[in-house]
Amino acid sequence: MLRRLFTVLAVTGVLAAPLSAQTYPTSWDPSIMERPDVKSALALLEQRFPQQVEEWIRIAEIPGKSKLEQARGAYVKKVFEEEGLQQISVDSIGNVTGVRKGTGGGPTIAIAAHIDIVFGPEASDGKVRRVGDTLFAPGVGDNTASVANMLATLRAMNATKFTSKGDIIFIGTVQEELGLKGMAYWLDHNTAPDLLIVPDGAYGVVSYGALGIYWTKYVFTSPGSHTLGSRGRPTPVRAVAEAINRLYALEFPALPDGAVMNIGQVHGGEIFNSVPQELYFTVDLRSPDPVLLDSLDEQITRITTEVAEKQQVGLRVEIDQKSRAGGTEKQLEGARAHPLVQTAIDINRALGISAGMPGAREAVATGATDANIGVVRKIPSIAIGGSRASGAHQLTEYALASTALPSTKLLYLLTATFADGVKTMPPARIVP
Repeated sequence: MLRRLFTVLAVTGVLAAPLSAQTYPTSWDPSIMERPDVKSALALLEQRFPQQVEEWIRIAEIPGKSKLEQARGAYVKKVFEEEGLQQISVDSIGNVTGVRKGTGGGPTIAIAAHIDIVFGPEASDGKVRRVGDTLFAPGVGDNTASVANMLATLRAMNATKFTSKGDIIFIGTVQEELGLKGMAYWLDHNTAPDLLIVPDGAYGVVSYGALGIYWTKYVFTSPGSHTLGSRGRPTPVRAVAEAINRLYALEFPALPDGAVMNIGQVHGGEIFNSVPQELYFTVDLRSPDPVLLDSLDEQITRITTEVAEKQQVGLRVEIDQKSRAGGTEKQLEGARAHPLVQTAIDINRALGISAGMPGAREAVATGATDANIGVVRKIPSIAIGGSRASGAHQLTEYALASTALPSTKLLYLLTATFADGVKTMPPARIVP
């Protein structure tokens, strides 16, 4: 049955060719938690959890704004060195990597937690405020919790002498908040892993898809003019106003299978009494459907071009990023059946994480995390939450400290389950 399952998955394009030889569990056996090394690791995670929370707070108080993550990267690198990882490196963009070597013959698993956050120290006092079980600080949930979870998982593996056939690669990625740039750079310059696990995203939800994200700046230009000589002259202001009005009149289906568009910035002009020489707006366009995403992107550019010509102003289109879409839920039916996804769901249930999320879906064919980069490159990839948190990308962000413990156990158990390409699991329950 395994052979049949992997044939179907390969045909649907979910698995890259080199992965077809790997043997993964197709259902999760909870008895793995009784295996001596795993049982010891889970107990150790519980015992050391107060120290994990203290480290979480420490990391959260290290400046980590995107492109300014160097201090956080240095902290992660120091832990990697202390824990004896091999091939430790910091690449030119700032990603920190360390490898826990396997004995050979197993799948390579990459665990990637982004170390950057949205805000710098200028936006807050840089301190974490703790009230009972709640931690308050910008970036405390997204994604500092997951960085601490990753480090705790590594320490538990070492303390219990965990062994694996495949290498386990630990990565602290950068510039995730600027369009998943660190993960994209890492995959561009390293051999693709067999599996990618990204601690990030919604607590209790397994994300196996990729929300396509296009960021574009539309800049309207003119020679400018003093107000006294402005009557009848072309102005970027009218172009921006007309273009934005037309864009918000566009009709398209909503998420989860449709799209969403936001004009997040409108900037330009120098003083009250002149026609601006430049005025721009930005578009954040998102959809899991690659066809719809490209179609809307083309429509938006066509509309702005038409407006520029009508208003007799110049137009410059600047693409900040194009993070590709992974596909809708129907398009990703094969990915949903991958053992990595089902195993994560099973572990969430076993740990009681799913039970704490009433009404939430256990798995979604979308996501806006570093896992996106793996999904579109046909690497089996998922994102799992680091803690239950709220207010991401806001100064009022907070996280519930206790929820990081089951999230860390999930990360450890996922890795332990797949590290050897386990061959002793019960018969597959996923029948194509």
